[in-house]
Amino acid sequence: MTTNPNPHCAHEFAFQVERLHAALAFRALSESSAGHEPGLGGKLLYAGSLDEEARALLVAANIAGAASLAVSSDAEVSKQAIRDGVVDFLVTSLDEALRILKNEIRKRNTVAVCVATEPGTPEADFARQMLERGVRPDIARPIEPIPPEANQTLLAWSVASEAARWLPRIDALAIQCLDSYSSRDDATARRWLQLAPRYLGRMAQGVRVLRCDEETAGRFHAGVRQQVESDEIGVSVDLGQCRNGQMEWSSFAPANR
Repeated sequence: MTTNPNPHCAHEFAFQVERLHAALAFRALSESSAGHEPGLGGKLLYAGSLDEEARALLVAANIAGAASLAVSSDAEVSKQAIRDGVVDFLVTSLDEALRILKNEIRKRNTVAVCVATEPGTPEADFARQMLERGVRPDIARPIEPIPPEANQTLLAWSVASEAARWLPRIDALAIQCLDSYSSRDDATARRWLQLAPRYLGRMAQGVRVLRCDEETAGRFHAGVRQQVESDEIGVSVDLGQCRNGQMEWSSFAPANR
């Protein structure tokens, strides 16, 4: 085993999304009733202008289950958001966006819509249109990201090759390490593990992160090490854990590699 104190640059976007998702998940927890899995299905989030923070927020909203709306006057930025899977629909008017959003919100589906406006159009003009049409988002920027609490840690992992084969196996191990009979926070963590790979997509391809308690982190760390060293996981795994605000990285390699 080798240790590398420097975090992998590929995880930065995933870390940003995770902290924004934590803020949205906290809201979902506070609004959900006992016995129901927390989520933001049926809620509208307005991300504002499609800058880097909004991109991360749209992904976090997708994972949390909300429908979301953004606006951009930069054609290339809008097209890149479509290519990256940040946005599902790129439309040219608020009315068109509302037709999509109303239908999906009614069905409590996740969807992200961006309205492309003329170059140089101020976001304030778009916000004014929303007010004129009576659009009142349930959630809007700014959203304050929530870092792990004192009793929590942040895990991150990736594999050296064949990510499509091995990452799902490691993800399944992480889910097993979460206490299936414990708090609704663990239900949120499982939802994150199940949906984040889909919505993070190409922006954090091959990257996983998870917020959990120290005990779960210890079980996961030991489980990954055991399965790699016994060749049950047949690929090298990089595993990071946040300690004192810094990510500490360990690498585990199968005995025959």
